[in-house]
Amino acid sequence: MSIAPYIKEIGRGKEGARSLTSEQAHDLMSQVLDGRVSDLEVGAFAMAMRIKGESVDELCGFFSAVQERCIPLSPGLPAVILPSYNGARKLPNLTALLALLLAQEGTPVLVHGPANDPGRITTASIFRDLGLPTAKDARDVRNAWVRREPVFMTTETLCPPLARLLDIRRVIGLRNPGHTVAKLLDPTLGTRALRVVNHTHPEYGAALTAFLQRSCANAMLLRGTEGEPVADPRRLPRLDVFLQGELRADLSVAAQEGVLTELPVLPRSIDAATTAVYIQSVVSGEKPAPGPLARQVDCIRNTLQTLAKVPVHELIA
Repeated sequence: MSIAPYIKEIGRGKEGARSLTSEQAHDLMSQVLDGRVSDLEVGAFAMAMRIKGESVDELCGFFSAVQERCIPLSPGLPAVILPSYNGARKLPNLTALLALLLAQEGTPVLVHGPANDPGRITTASIFRDLGLPTAKDARDVRNAWVRREPVFMTTETLCPPLARLLDIRRVIGLRNPGHTVAKLLDPTLGTRALRVVNHTHPEYGAALTAFLQRSCANAMLLRGTEGEPVADPRRLPRLDVFLQGELRADLSVAAQEGVLTELPVLPRSIDAATTAVYIQSVVSGEKPAPGPLARQVDCIRNTLQTLAKVPVHELIA
């Protein structure tokens, strides 16, 4: 079966392209993920969507197709899902620190993303230097949570067809809808999990807000640090909390305003080994956590406490 009719709709340029329905987007993405289309068609799809951008309907369809192909997980307690797909380029990658601070008190934390990314310091590499587990299946995830450890799972393990779609970027040099969907995944199928969703550009923030509302998501949305789901250690970004798709002002946190009077003490190098040593010193109490990161942890914990009070049947209704 061909996806050419869909490409014809979305590939007419920024002004002439028409958006797909959610059902059409689901069918298109399903064919791409299942390898039922040619490499040429996949490249055309990626190029067309990069120019047009995803509508909310399309994002919902793409998301559901990818979600159906993920390993399902069932945390006993409200869990935190941290998508880590950008890594560090200029600032230390502190996603693993966020994960450890949350896991210290028994919160199940799953971090997912690529194992390697040329030119970036990935969370996977920092997990390895910290001696934290990388899961090969759902049992490994459960065992890590029992030990109160955050656990990393590669995209290739969590959703192999999505990993293949993401790898297309290395060939054509452009992101595709898979990169947006990867940051939205919830392998717990909505049962008491909080996704920490980040964006790098304001237009994506607006699109993701609309998606989270439409899909009745439990999520924290913030402008991430170099694309990672962790607050900038120098200045707190706005933290928008959604429960069942409703923006909760009572749980959200405003962005830090004004002139910075003090900068946190951060490692001078961003390599994985140096970052791991710094993270260990914060977790042990030797050094303080950056203020914005501590505020993000408190915000997530408050949200989880509220989420724990919501009946499960309401979360999956």
